Amino acid sequence: MRKNTASQKSGGTVREIVVPCITLTVTCVIIALLLAVTNGITAPKIAELQVQTQAESRQMVLPDAETFSEEKTVSLDGANYTYCEGLDAQGNCAGYVFTTSAKGYGGDVVVMSGVDPNGKVTGIQTIELNETAGLGMKAAEEDFLSQFEGKTAGIGVAKNDPGANDIQALTGATITSRAVTDSVNVALELYRLVKEGGA
Repeated sequence: MRKNTASQKSGGTVREIVVPCITLTVTCVIIALLLAVTNGITAPKIAELQVQTQAESRQMVLPDAETFSEEKTVSLDGANYTYCEGLDAQGNCAGYVFTTSAKGYGGDVVVMSGVDPNGKVTGIQTIELNETAGLGMKAAEEDFLSQFEGKTAGIGVAKNDPGANDIQALTGATITSRAVTDSVNVALELYRLVKEGGA
């Protein structure tokens, strides 16, 4: 009797371990398959939305452009940057759109900048911004972004009394203000390289 009882206990213990393991494994496989199917369905839509958002942002920062070229690449200090040429209704160059980034308070600040054929900023949009709510996140607001319009290379950041080629820093978010400005200044430097290269 003792042997049978021990055998039953052993069999019960094995079942208590094996059955949950099999159940867990099957559950994990099913979840992985469902995630793969979901990703397969949503990934193309997400990619399409990103393309649409990029196109809308280009139009916002370079409003005189009717169409845009395919993305091109320009190098500065060992880093590659993407840009597009904007064309007006007659097919003439309306300017360029550059995507650049700089280190902000909460991470990289990615900015899309439009630059006209004369090297003046036509508009900017923040593409990626992970700054402090109520402070650095104000860099995405029109009041701040519109300051860059008409500015040329070497834009400065001022806490008080900005000059003609300066922008007014956001209160309590000077680091973010500088990051956006640095990104735009990089775009203006890339514009110079593109123009010199005859692109």
